[in-house]
Amino acid sequence: MLAMIAKEFRQMRRDRRTLAMMIVMPVVLLLVFGYAASFDVAKIHTVTGGSLAAAVGDGLAPPFTVERVDPSLDTAGAEDLLADGEADVVILADAGSVVAFIDGSQLFVARAANQALTAARATVAPDLDIQVLFNPELDTSAVLVPGLAGLILIFVGTLLTSLGVVRERQAGTLEQLAVMPFSPLDVFVGKIAPYFLVASIDLAVVLVMGTLVFSVPFNGSPATLALGALLFLFVTLGIGVLISSVSKNQGEAIQLALMTLLPQVLLSGIIFPLDSMGAGVRWIGYLLPLTYFNVIAKGVMLRGAPLGSLVEPMLLLAALGIVVFALASIRFARDLAPARKVAA
Repeated sequence: MLAMIAKEFRQMRRDRRTLAMMIVMPVVLLLVFGYAASFDVAKIHTVTGGSLAAAVGDGLAPPFTVERVDPSLDTAGAEDLLADGEADVVILADAGSVVAFIDGSQLFVARAANQALTAARATVAPDLDIQVLFNPELDTSAVLVPGLAGLILIFVGTLLTSLGVVRERQAGTLEQLAVMPFSPLDVFVGKIAPYFLVASIDLAVVLVMGTLVFSVPFNGSPATLALGALLFLFVTLGIGVLISSVSKNQGEAIQLALMTLLPQVLLSGIIFPLDSMGAGVRWIGYLLPLTYFNVIAKGVMLRGAPLGSLVEPMLLLAALGIVVFALASIRFARDLAPARKVAA
């Protein structure tokens, strides 16, 4: 028994990647959950309008953060601001009329704003009219389904793609592909194209089930969501190939894929609001592709956001995709190079 224990320790010492996961991962999880796991709302981005806009803005207390005061703002303008994601709450105040519009697609922010405004109506503003747009019932499913669609794309794009390429290396068929009259780009695209198709089908199935089973609205353009999903897959497939290029076997590929999946679940804003996270981990969320796909999916499905209001997350996804795909292509070509030299 002592000999077996000594053998296992030696084997564990040689497998440094697994050892690092066993020691480092609990610390990372503690830090991430400690800083990110918060449902408290730190900021409610607010715009005030109407003839009494300035007075209302001065009277709002945290977490309401007044970012714009526009006396000329009307109801249509308020709804457009919320649809474009430029505000969480818009309050229109005129003599004898005060209306607060809340973006229901931001679940925890909307609940905090609704609670605070309801308390204000009961005490100091009995004439306040509160209207929750895009998700009037503040239904959790309506907010989670778009993000879950992104998680499924990550699962297919990252985990399955990395396993598929590593399988080729373990079986020795990657070297066979290298000596065939294909360019590295031909092999690269040929490997990831089936996963792209499967992920696209999965996305369609999830969205159809979400709308039919959970009554999640789809108020925007399918073409806009398709463009966002295309850019998102562009990144996730590249991450999958990158993982495969540094993995010796499928076990290592699964470990690395899960290590990339966990931050996307916790730090992308699907579960916990980004504004509520500590600054030490919040910046990581802005480097994750799921953060931007979540913004696009919720914007299109719940708010019916037009393409023009989603340009920023689209461009950021495209930039991430270019960087990741370039690195993945270089690594993949490097994996094929030794076999090509032998064949030559």
